[in-house]
Formats: sequence, structure tokens, C-alpha cells
Amino acid sequence: MKVTQVLANSKDPLISFEIIPPKRGGDIQSLLSTIESIAKYKPPFIDITSHAAEIVYEETPKGIRKKVIRKRPGTLGICALIQNKYKIEAVPHILCKNFTKEETEDFLIELGYLGVNNVLAIQGDDKGFEKEVSGGRSTNKFAIDLVKQISDMNKGIYLEEELLDAKPSDFCIGVSGYPEKHYEAPNLKTDLLFTKQKIEAGADYIVTQMFFENKAFFDYRNKAKELEINVPILPGLKILTSKAHLTGIPKNFYINIPEELSTEIMEAKPEHVMEVGVNWAVKQAEELFNSGVPCLHFYIMQNPKPVNMLMEKLKL
Repeated sequence: MKVTQVLANSKDPLISFEIIPPKRGGDIQSLLSTIESIAKYKPPFIDITSHAAEIVYEETPKGIRKKVIRKRPGTLGICALIQNKYKIEAVPHILCKNFTKEETEDFLIELGYLGVNNVLAIQGDDKGFEKEVSGGRSTNKFAIDLVKQISDMNKGIYLEEELLDAKPSDFCIGVSGYPEKHYEAPNLKTDLLFTKQKIEAGADYIVTQMFFENKAFFDYRNKAKELEINVPILPGLKILTSKAHLTGIPKNFYINIPEELSTEIMEAKPEHVMEVGVNWAVKQAEELFNSGVPCLHFYIMQNPKPVNMLMEKLKL
């Protein structure tokens, strides 16, 4: 079932999750344990992140060696696992960065064969590596270009123009939103205008970047309505579990952590930080649900413990 259909049909508040594939060569048992732990909450869907190749530097006897690797493969296989074993809708992330349009089309066709009907189209992070493209191939530079490609496939338009009886795909397309604006955008309105272009190109719903002040989300939602962005907007939330998050998250995601929350975490003993983060997330979740939000999206990666604590307190 498509994400938009799930949202339209549900009368109860929903919570979805986002997980990350294991590192290359890693053990999938940890991920399976995470999925087992969250499956009992009957999430309507689970997002699976995707990761492009990046540059890493290794120290060798002959000096520093530059190496290009894709650290976390496995998105496709995890989608199959989630949908077939756990009967939960999988939402793989589709990237622009370092994937050709041809590779994207192949991946989407494989998803269709697996019965995966939902995708999240994003540009992807810059990891310092730019893939060389040759042989007449091309890439999607921005998320809107990726949305257009997926939307074209939904109309039966593929890269090879002379295909006979090409069957349209049937993907529900999600895109990212940024309550505190994308770091490359000059201001929030401009950022939202770019988002509106993605909606007009065929995107069906928005999942926001994490935020820790609900006012940022409410302002974002109101400005989106003013610009006649009328698709569902799902708030993305993250539970802080360590003091390192106070510097790591703002550095990597360009978002604000409220003074009240940061002070409480800094003053807490390390073993109590997770409880502080959970309590803050509970307050956020309750206020968001009371405002009419149909579904909350939690970024949990591979750590289900804070979610278990959260769900006990929410009592949905």
C-alpha cells in the first residue's frame, strides 16, 4: 500500500521509523534485532537509507592511500526482507549523488518486481567523491530531476525511447522537507518554493528533517500552506541519546537544539541522557499529534532502545 493511502485510511495516530543498513561486511543480526523490536509497534512503513560511494583514506606502509568505497550496501535486500517477512511497507531512499539515471531506472525496476511501491527521492550528501559518467549516460543533479524521472516512469516513459508496450511503474514519491531550511537555501521561503516544484513534478508527500522545537515545524507547515503545498507533511524526530549529539547533530544537519534541552543533557549523568532525550521526544510527539499530524517519523538507525522507552510512555 502507498504511504499516501495509509495516511488517508488511518483513523489512529501512526509512527514510522527509519533504519540504516549495516556497514559493508557487517553482521545483519543487529539490524534484524532492531526490526523485530520495532515491528511489534505495527509501523505503517519503514524507511531504509541508501548510501553512495565516498572517499576514505587509509594509512599503509607506503603512505596514505585514497580509496573509493560504498560503506553501506544492502538497501534492496533489506526492502525485500521487510516487505516479505514482516509484511511492512518498505520505503527505500533513492539518491541523485553518484548514481546514473540508468542505474536509478534499473533499481526502480527491481523495486517494482519486489512489490515495493514507495520511495523517498533525495539529492544525497556530498561525500567528496564525484563519479565519472561516460558512454552517453547522465545523472540527476537535483532531487527535482530525480522526482521527474520517477514520475516519468509512472507514466510509462523510460530512458530508452523506443521501448514497446512499456508498462508504467506505480511509485508513491516522498521528498525531504527542512523546517529550519536546507543549509544551501538562502531562506525558508525559497527552500519551500523548491519543495513546491518537486510536488508539481510528481512528489506525493514530504518527510521533514529532524527538529527539536515544534514551533519550527508549525511555522514550516503554515508557510507551506500559504504557498499551496497541500500534500501530507510528516514530522521527522530524533531521540537524543548521548552528549555527543549536542555537537554532532548541529554539525551534520545544521539544526538548532533548544537551550532547555541542551542544558538538561549537559547536566545529566551519561547514563541518564537517553531518558532526558526520550522525555523531550514524548512532549514533542504529544503536541504534534494534538495538532493533527497523522504520522511521526522517527530516525532510529539501528538503536531500538530509546524507541521502546518512548512507546511505553506514549501509550498509543
